[in-house]
Amino acid sequence: MSGIKRVFVSGCYDILHAGHVEFFTQARALGDHLTVCFASQDVLWHHKQRKSSLPDEHKQALIAAMKVVDEVVIGHDVGMGLDFETEFRRLKPDILVVTTDDQYATVKRQLCQDLGATYHVLEKTPPRFKPISTSQVVRYIQAPTLAPLRVDFAGGWLDVPRFARDGAYIVNCAISPMVSLRKWDYQLKSGLGGSGAWAMLNGEDGVGSELDLGVGWQDPAVITETGACVWRSGVRPVLDFKRNGDFLNGLMALYWTGRDHDTPNAANLKRDYDMIQAAGDKAREAILKQDIQTLAQAVTMSYGVQLNEKMETLPQVPNAAAMKYCGGGYGGYALYLFTSQENRDTFVAQKDAALAIEPYTQ
Repeated sequence: MSGIKRVFVSGCYDILHAGHVEFFTQARALGDHLTVCFASQDVLWHHKQRKSSLPDEHKQALIAAMKVVDEVVIGHDVGMGLDFETEFRRLKPDILVVTTDDQYATVKRQLCQDLGATYHVLEKTPPRFKPISTSQVVRYIQAPTLAPLRVDFAGGWLDVPRFARDGAYIVNCAISPMVSLRKWDYQLKSGLGGSGAWAMLNGEDGVGSELDLGVGWQDPAVITETGACVWRSGVRPVLDFKRNGDFLNGLMALYWTGRDHDTPNAANLKRDYDMIQAAGDKAREAILKQDIQTLAQAVTMSYGVQLNEKMETLPQVPNAAAMKYCGGGYGGYALYLFTSQENRDTFVAQKDAALAIEPYTQ
């Protein structure tokens, strides 16, 4: 292979995706021959305690089938960041290509220096594709196809890390009908935790996604857990206890206010956190006793906090035990509680903007 400029890349390449193809293509363009080395099953387990997505021979055959790849070898060394060292020293390539986020630049640069090879850095993911990683692919594969949304009874805002209080509680319930990426039978921007559900259905970290928005973690937490849940206030979700929510069957309805809900823009408004905490305590008692009347008291307390924030008064409904805006309020859906299914169903039948919902436990 005299006179041929040889390029070498290495990685786990555990689940091949378009970003890998682009990386291989750009690396190959730097020379005349591209060798791809991937960490063996044993090395992957040694360093990450994770089994490979495919047996080594299958992965090798897949990579070798790419037109842009000239040779595929397997790395068996256990040196951190240098599982490819034996093959690299054997082949003596001219260029080692890495990405900008490579964690082992120091040892790889030294290896290149020892052998007189060029150390070349490429962008992690070329502009043609939205960045994706193997872990993201795995999460996408494992993502649910359906997810419940949620209603919150009390304690809202105490799941936002900067507003968290020791000894306080957030109380909520996962609800059906469920949603999917193809079927969403609720209004958007509605205060039901839709952004958290959407992130989870797309294989993203629901809690991290919500915290990145500057809001709380309760939506993806209860959507994942399901049931009627009591959470401890804090920077991350910690479940205090839950019930299946059967005592709420036939007693809940949503009412669309006709206005979009926008939690992030309401997060820093002044509100009565002492009353929010008291409502959370009352709601916790209600879930513990599975008592609709006590829960109605907690919901009424939460609604009082919302009215003090200057939210518009919700329509009064005969025979409704309690009502409040869902989430941070200022639009979206309102939750109405009833003490009988007959009263709930009458409300839904009489109001075009009303929707019957049920507790959901997986």
